[in-house]
Amino acid sequence: MEKSESAVTEAQETVEAVVEALIDIGTEYGLSVIGAFVILIVGFWFAGWARRAVLRGLKRASAIDDTLAPFLATLLRYTILAFVLIAVLNQFGVQTTSIIAVLGAAGLAIGLALQGTLQNVAAGVMLLALRPFKVGDFIDAGGQAGSVIEIGLFTTELKTPDGIFKVVPNSSIWGAAITNFSRNPTRRVDVLASISYDDDIDGAQQLLMGLIEKEVRVLADPAPETMVMAMGASSIDVNMRFWVDAGDYWAVLFDMNKAVKQGLEGAGFSIPFPQRDVHMHYVNEPPKAAE
Repeated sequence: MEKSESAVTEAQETVEAVVEALIDIGTEYGLSVIGAFVILIVGFWFAGWARRAVLRGLKRASAIDDTLAPFLATLLRYTILAFVLIAVLNQFGVQTTSIIAVLGAAGLAIGLALQGTLQNVAAGVMLLALRPFKVGDFIDAGGQAGSVIEIGLFTTELKTPDGIFKVVPNSSIWGAAITNFSRNPTRRVDVLASISYDDDIDGAQQLLMGLIEKEVRVLADPAPETMVMAMGASSIDVNMRFWVDAGDYWAVLFDMNKAVKQGLEGAGFSIPFPQRDVHMHYVNEPPKAAE
């Protein structure tokens, strides 16, 4: 009986010791855990708020354009989050040297695992540093064409002419030839007009030049010109060449195509269709038709 009472007493003492140990651990680390959660919540909220505030401020600044503003705001957010992470680790007594060592090892492992992602980051930095295009430009890079909405650390956002949203990895853009249709203030317009071999070439060129001179959006410098481009299989091809402001390019091109068609027809010129002459050659006399 005494042995059973002794065993019960020992069990009670063991349970009490475990409870006391748990209480000590909770008392020692509980505040650290609560503090870490508070730091995380406040840190994430502050990082988002700081990004939005900086973005609004940079957009109002005339010296910073819309290309750099999102990048700088996002960079600030990630910098704040890095300090938040260090503060959370500090709550658990992790020393700064240990944090640096851990971050170094983690950075190496992440770099090896996310080579493609880091390529996008490096490409984004190069796009922002060299700036082959900016927000609002219409570009074609690697077969992806559209107006630039935002250049981020990882991707570039585009809007196609038909209103489709595209997200393109920065490495795909940086690794391809970039055509920027909005970079230069003016663009050359080429309109090809075809006339028949029987038509008057000089008269056609004078008519086409008159159409150019009537268009008020055509620039005087460089001077517009017309030239015979080629003698095609079915037509004489006369080219109209002139310059306009880049923003007027498509409107002038469409209007001039219509004006050329109506002008040539109204002046009596023929717009030939592809045709082919077939000549029949007989080795012997052709068979006579039955009488």
